[in-house]
Amino acid sequence: MARFGMAIDTKLCVGCMDCVVACKTENNVPEGYNRDWITEEALGKFPNINLEIRSERCNHCEDAPCVSSCPTGASHYHDVGGVVLIEHNECIGCKACVASCPYDARFIHPDGYADKCTFCIHRVEEGKDPACVSVCPTNCMIFGDLDDPNSEISKQLNSRKHHSLKPEAGTNPKIFYLT
Repeated sequence: MARFGMAIDTKLCVGCMDCVVACKTENNVPEGYNRDWITEEALGKFPNINLEIRSERCNHCEDAPCVSSCPTGASHYHDVGGVVLIEHNECIGCKACVASCPYDARFIHPDGYADKCTFCIHRVEEGKDPACVSVCPTNCMIFGDLDDPNSEISKQLNSRKHHSLKPEAGTNPKIFYLT
């Protein structure tokens, strides 16, 4: 069984926000909300400062606190790739998952349920990449099976320095930033 993840090359990302627009369009995300976003962070000390531009979203954690905190089971691991999803009809909008996410990746949809990145699982199940990956003009985003040693994401993670966000949270995120 696949274990899906994403790597984002911070040397190629220019913060153009095409991924953000593609996600909003593909998933009909309401105005004023986002399932992904761009973050800029200055790292290092003068005169050796590096600007890291990151496309961020739900980290689809292997030990997701949003799943364990959900009182109804609406937040769950999907059978395909272990992607963290929300069953909208089972969500009561209590915000326990929103409060438990260390990445601030969730929001309450105007229709009353928690919402977030799905890795465009509807596209992935059709053999396509997530919308954000498919439109990236610099090809900085790599989506694939972390358990397949021949997948591009595994090759990149095995050959390049990378990091995840907030490793101290102990959630085992599946989003990685290539540096």
